[in-house]
Amino acid sequence: MKQSTSLHVAIVMDGNGRWATRRGLPRAAGHRAGAEAVRRVVRIAPDCGITALTLYAFSSDNWSRPAAEVSTLMRLFARHLRTETAELAAQGVKLTVVGRRDRLPRSLLTAIAAAEHSTAAGTHLELRIAVDYSGRAAIRTGQLLPDVDLLIRTGGEQRLSDFLLWECAYAELWFTERMWPDFGASQLAAAVHEFHSRDRRFGGLPNREAV
Repeated sequence: MKQSTSLHVAIVMDGNGRWATRRGLPRAAGHRAGAEAVRRVVRIAPDCGITALTLYAFSSDNWSRPAAEVSTLMRLFARHLRTETAELAAQGVKLTVVGRRDRLPRSLLTAIAAAEHSTAAGTHLELRIAVDYSGRAAIRTGQLLPDVDLLIRTGGEQRLSDFLLWECAYAELWFTERMWPDFGASQLAAAVHEFHSRDRRFGGLPNREAV
């Protein structure tokens, strides 16, 4: 099958807390391990033919979690941006953050602005991080992204959870029981390989019947 010259992959990064709990660790340890998984996936994504990568980091519904956990997540995100921006720029990654910003802490907003500015010239990979994001809200406000080709969800759940609802209208879905902190290059490569083996018809006939 002919492969597209561009590939937009979206990932619901699920399972950080459960990963930590099963190891007798605080949930914050799972979120830190999840940040390392982000680093691995971003580095390998272009080698898998991925030109755009959208990661679901924090949904609008996640504000209902305990305040201490939410605060930890916000600090971790800001720290990760500050420490990773230089490497992202060196790798040619263009970073943008999608979702609401009016509820984010000032320190995180500052880190986002700096990261977006420093990586604005990147052409190797378009990296989008969804924070305080709701697919329904994005549809209502017309804040839509390019269509998703492949949606990956870790952690065993098999649902979209209000992520890129419009953009995933024709996306191929790939689910894994593996928790996000354990997700890496081999799993990403397997998902992309399976994507290219599927016959995407967009409502038309299978290739063998279209002649």
